[in-house]
Amino acid sequence: MSGESTETASSTPDVDLRPLADRSVALIHEWFGATGGSEQVFLKMAEIVPHADRFVLWKDHDATVDQEIYESWLAKTPLRHSKALALPLMPLTWRTLTRKKYDVVLSSSHAFAHTAKIGDPDHTRHLSYVHSPARYVWSPDLDQRGASAALAPVRAVLQAGDKRLSRHVHGYAANSLEVRARIRRYWGRDARVINPPVEVDYFAAAPPAVRDQERRYLLGVGRWIPYKNFDLMIEIAAAARLPLVLAGSGPEEENLRRLAARVDVPVEFEVRPTTERLRELYWGASALLYPALEDFGMIPVEAQACGTPVVGWARGGLLETVVTGETGFLLDSTDPSAYVDPIRRASQLSAQAAVTNAQRFTPQAFQANMARWLAEQGR
Repeated sequence: MSGESTETASSTPDVDLRPLADRSVALIHEWFGATGGSEQVFLKMAEIVPHADRFVLWKDHDATVDQEIYESWLAKTPLRHSKALALPLMPLTWRTLTRKKYDVVLSSSHAFAHTAKIGDPDHTRHLSYVHSPARYVWSPDLDQRGASAALAPVRAVLQAGDKRLSRHVHGYAANSLEVRARIRRYWGRDARVINPPVEVDYFAAAPPAVRDQERRYLLGVGRWIPYKNFDLMIEIAAAARLPLVLAGSGPEEENLRRLAARVDVPVEFEVRPTTERLRELYWGASALLYPALEDFGMIPVEAQACGTPVVGWARGGLLETVVTGETGFLLDSTDPSAYVDPIRRASQLSAQAAVTNAQRFTPQAFQANMARWLAEQGR
């Protein structure tokens, strides 16, 4: 793991988990989807400031949440169905969200939520928890949605606006060392590293019948989009001559099914598995494949909570969540054959070591660290 430390639960004993109880708070998030790590973080943040007014650009129609969340005026337009078309209007929307004034504005940002400016600039504290500076704006090499050369002028405008419109932010927190480095590089600001919450105990506490099953396949989990490299996972499974299960959904499904039909190992697709089914899949896997650069990556932590080793890239968030040689193996390679030996050796690692490592990323650890940061920065 990296030698630069992050906040841990053990470093925050006796933390007041209601640090802003006497202050008015606006809690804002980009858009609220049906599932996703950033939405989980937003809901855990809401538990720390339960009295906060909650705002999003819009809620997806299939998103279910039992909390009152206010939508912006964009939600009443057709733009809610196209993030790409809505993108240029997002900074303006965050500036016209509400006329109500707050003591503290806390954002959960992976695009432009951190640019929200609500209330009196001489009175309101603006704090932002950042999942990543918008990848398609700042890192098109990581996210092909913004990679087109024709979009370069648009990216330049959005980058300038993103940086200029966030000068009022008093404090940043980043979900990983990787994201902290991006914040420094793109915005010229520092950030506290607070790893996001993962439901470790749920995944670890599977029923005996699930825990006792044979580990008989490789597993890939996540959105089926290009930068997640599910096509590489299929090639790795073929090189290792092991069955593969791909769990998730996304626009690459048809392409992945075509590729799977051309390899001589079984590839099974689990489309939109429930959380319970996903837990079963983790427990039945000999290894989780994760050859992608993630900002943090909750999925590798969930897998380790099930005692499942991770084999993936030695980049990004995996450097913080996987202990190579103990809870998995990390490689700096896109050669499928390079993964064969690490996959074999991963099956010999201690399952308990993986479970113990995952315990560093519990919701309790997140909330304690977030509460301490808010207590320090929110006054």
